[in-house]
Amino acid sequence: MSGPGTTGLDRGLDTVVATAAEAVADVPDGASLAVGGFGLCGVPVALIEALLARGTTGLSVVSNNCGVDDWGLGLLLGAGRIRRMTSSYVGENKEFERQFLAGELELVLTPQGTLAEQLRAGGAGIAGFWTRTGVGTQVADGGLPRRYDGAGGVAVASPPKEVRTFVGADGASAEFVLEEAITTDYALVHAAKGDRHGNLVFHRSARNFSPLAAMAGRVCVAQVEELVEPGEIDPDDVHLPGVYVHRVVHVPGGEKRIEKRTTTPTSTATSGREEG
Repeated sequence: MSGPGTTGLDRGLDTVVATAAEAVADVPDGASLAVGGFGLCGVPVALIEALLARGTTGLSVVSNNCGVDDWGLGLLLGAGRIRRMTSSYVGENKEFERQFLAGELELVLTPQGTLAEQLRAGGAGIAGFWTRTGVGTQVADGGLPRRYDGAGGVAVASPPKEVRTFVGADGASAEFVLEEAITTDYALVHAAKGDRHGNLVFHRSARNFSPLAAMAGRVCVAQVEELVEPGEIDPDDVHLPGVYVHRVVHVPGGEKRIEKRTTTPTSTATSGREEG
């Protein structure tokens, strides 16, 4: 089998590589990554750990969030491997907060729907799009802190974006802000099932960002819990076709975390019930 430097088309339709380490062996320092997952579900942990072990650094990462301090992308962050993060939510990671306020980490904070559409547009070959989200705020006007100077001042702020007025079908006019698409050097995703041709099925909310991240990467690497033969996935069940996927590595099982476990005590749940 050819090495990880070749794409699925170079090797025929079989995209499978033997290990996570082999799957990310050619990711260089300074690479940009689109990483799937939503909260702590659908996170490509094995691929992230392989990058950590390889020592890859200076990464620019696009992902909905940055994991937690001891898991997911938080592992790369804690090891000082990420220089820039593009996210819509960063509230579960204390080390993220420390690095950002200390001026060690650059952050492009983006509305969640906008981030999803930027990735989708990148994968679809669309240069950008107009949206009302962020109009009249620092998202459009600029001035959002991207990097602090470590002393409480802003070293780098977001630039202003182009705003344009459009007239709708009802004749009413409204302002829209131009958002540019996102493409990255690599995409790392986790799927519940995949076949040797790279067709993927995601589990529930892991489908939120993972297909979009996969589309945006010039080289997409997918870890799959269940690896099946071509034809075993009904075409109607495919969430991401194999044309977007260059490497598949089988990673069965693995740890699955719950971000916030909330339970109701039995005594509370049963109180107030009428008997008879």
